[in-house]
Amino acid sequence: MIQKAYEKTGKKVVVLIDEYDKPLINTMGDDELNDTVRKLLRGFYGILKSLYACLRFVFLTGITKFSKINLFSDLNQLNDLSMDERYARICGINQKELETYFAPELNAMAERNEMTYEEMLSEMKRRYDGYHFAPGSDGIYNPFCVLNALDSRHFGSYWFETGTPSMLARGVRSEDLNPRDFEGNIAVTSEEMKDYRPNETSIVPLLYQTGYLTIKSYKPISDEYVLGFPNREVKYGFLNHLLPTFIPKWNITYTFSVTTFMREVRAGNVEKFMTMLKSYYASIPYDLQNKEGKDERYFQMIFYLLFTIAGQFVETEVKSSRGRADAVVKTESTIYVFEFKMDENATAEDALAQIDDKGYPIPYAADHRQVVKIGVEFSVAEGGIKRWLMSESG
Repeated sequence: MIQKAYEKTGKKVVVLIDEYDKPLINTMGDDELNDTVRKLLRGFYGILKSLYACLRFVFLTGITKFSKINLFSDLNQLNDLSMDERYARICGINQKELETYFAPELNAMAERNEMTYEEMLSEMKRRYDGYHFAPGSDGIYNPFCVLNALDSRHFGSYWFETGTPSMLARGVRSEDLNPRDFEGNIAVTSEEMKDYRPNETSIVPLLYQTGYLTIKSYKPISDEYVLGFPNREVKYGFLNHLLPTFIPKWNITYTFSVTTFMREVRAGNVEKFMTMLKSYYASIPYDLQNKEGKDERYFQMIFYLLFTIAGQFVETEVKSSRGRADAVVKTESTIYVFEFKMDENATAEDALAQIDDKGYPIPYAADHRQVVKIGVEFSVAEGGIKRWLMSESG
């Protein structure tokens, strides 16, 4: 067909291939079928090389980069644009484009949601911006989300409604991923980022390629990329939809009302919400705790997930001039500073004292909100919270 078109028109042919990797992704886990598909695709791309004289250019897009499985061995003149800064804005919408081409729709959506134009821009940025495809590149909006939001005039999780790759689910199950690190604390080498090899490497590069993580910074000395969630939609979508599906330990059945819990948090009722939190930990089946190791990291991870999925702003390992607070939770009226200890080597008193000794509340001294310090003592034997103490900063 390519040759006939070229001979008939005298013009070279452009070949566009979208989702080139879908046949490979859909057959992962079935090695025999996957190998058959790979051989067929290799032959297809080999034909493209033999027709080089008839082609103007070939453009391939997909989620993953299967560069180490000889898929393109017969088409070796391809140039990978995935992380080339010259093309970092080729797919998506940047801030200038959003404001230039969609001002009428943004104004209509702002009016529909009783927001100012500036508030609308800020909310769009928080929810759908933040993708970076090269170090130092401009932030890119997810165009699918932007167009759907402007069309419906409603903020939604449009990208996650399209579904999640089953291959990603299987990969995440096999790795001990800490969701707290997805805030922007995952480092991978340049080589890992550029060459994804199925079944031979970490799932993290694939999380980047599929859009769950994006580039936050680059360390040239170690040639490492630091990855994290691109925006609010991805963050909450990942924690709400992916983790419970991927990791069985989060499938916990318990009559725990997130709405009631967060009402007490926002009201400043420490005794009530900490009692609820203690009950939540105690509800986790013993065999699931065993798998995780039941250490401070495990308890802290559950704390992070619970507050984050509830939609409350939480930070972990928050740095100050003299140390790092285990967690900081912010509401409209209160800033909670948490420090966690295990009862085998420290107490709730020790945790509370450390908050003061290390000056964890100091960064919030100028904030108008009340700062509440909470020392939490975890216990392996009790499977969760054993004791807690609180005090308020003057």
